Amino acid sequence: MPLIKQKPFDVFMAYVKLTLGSVIYCLGWTSFMIPNGFVDGGLTGFSAILEFGTGIPTAYTYFIINMIMLVIATIILGRAFGIRTIYVIVLTTLLFRFLPQWDWILSLPGHFFFVKEKVLVAMIGGFLEALGISMVLANGGSTGGTDIIAVVVNKFWPVSLGRVFLWTDIVVISSLLLLPDKSFNEVVYGYVTMITFALAIDFVLMGRKSTIQIMIFSDKYSEIAEYINKEMERGVTALNAVGWFTQKDRKVLLVVVRNYEMSEITKAVKAIDPKAFVSVVAARDVYGEGFDELKAGISRKNKQS
Repeated sequence: MPLIKQKPFDVFMAYVKLTLGSVIYCLGWTSFMIPNGFVDGGLTGFSAILEFGTGIPTAYTYFIINMIMLVIATIILGRAFGIRTIYVIVLTTLLFRFLPQWDWILSLPGHFFFVKEKVLVAMIGGFLEALGISMVLANGGSTGGTDIIAVVVNKFWPVSLGRVFLWTDIVVISSLLLLPDKSFNEVVYGYVTMITFALAIDFVLMGRKSTIQIMIFSDKYSEIAEYINKEMERGVTALNAVGWFTQKDRKVLLVVVRNYEMSEITKAVKAIDPKAFVSVVAARDVYGEGFDELKAGISRKNKQS
């Protein structure tokens, strides 16, 4: 049984942020990218290309492929992706379907969001995508798409998730050339969006994969360690220490987590022991289970031989 239950208001606010992030993400596409014939990578980019070529609305392709990939990923990985991811996929599908009906949001001549410089359109679209996805990820959701592909590929091959995203984005954007009415010009704008998105998401999330090392000094170390281990599924090390002033033996908890997990830990520590002392330092690189894979230059073939 959880030591601390998430408050209904916190859950409500998380879904509010998921909703706002989904709206911002979809606005980047429906207001700036799609009306100007631009695409970015990922499943949304692929769906937009199909819309340009066949007239099938992005919303339909986006939803159908996402549902298929969710089923396949669940079978392969043996776990669900969570109700928040399903919520975001359904919501973004509806937004892709209905937002384009509001003409005033389109970045086209005579409309409120019109931007004359096409390169700025691509950059604004990429930034809105990054901002929206950052809000979704920060609140435990996902837009699906290449996120699912990357996780499945990474299960069987030691390829970084970032590399999977990069190559899928390059392939999707380049495939725009398969349409007879598109040129290399639109592909270049797609790459501008891709680069803007990559830089912006790192800036907005402030390094979501950055890692911190936390030391917790508390007489209730057992309850805190139990919460971190069972509820957050993170490892905890209890170090033997001596309080020099009291000359008493005590335990100090050492925890290594992602930066975005710090908020949950501090809330748990405060709820369990308001008098606890917590020290936080940045960890430059962390390798091992639950973090990054240790790269030693050993090929997969040599590993198996």
